[in-house]
Amino acid sequence: MIPQVGIDVIKGFEGFHHVVQWTPQIKAVPYICPAGYWTIGYGILCSKEHPSITKEEGELMLMEKLPYYYNETIKLSPILSGESDYRLGAILSFVFNLGPTQYSGSTLRRKINEGNWEEAKEQIKKWVYGGGRILPGLVARRELESLMLAY
Repeated sequence: MIPQVGIDVIKGFEGFHHVVQWTPQIKAVPYICPAGYWTIGYGILCSKEHPSITKEEGELMLMEKLPYYYNETIKLSPILSGESDYRLGAILSFVFNLGPTQYSGSTLRRKINEGNWEEAKEQIKKWVYGGGRILPGLVARRELESLMLAY
């Protein structure tokens, strides 16, 4: 089951509010994220031509994508299935943000799978670059994910 705390972190940092179009209903339009990808809603990759979406449509898109990221997270780190919602939520947020491929080859994953939570807390804080520069939003996200790994 996808932990609510993970969903909350993803929604909090991805945010629906990045770029909006004011019509009778607030709608998000595609935007280029700091890493250079076309994105919409809660961090869902899309094309430049993707139509605008309502917040409700953004929620649905996120909930449709999350099972894939959850399954990949558990497949890559089965240890998380027996850990707290906080630990699972932190890594789910990370995998959603950077993708399972980045996580699969990382020292972070190795430390998670060893159950070395102290080292994992330090490793996750290293993933703060987007588009070749340190992004304050990623620094804050990784700090929260690191704190979640303590529980």
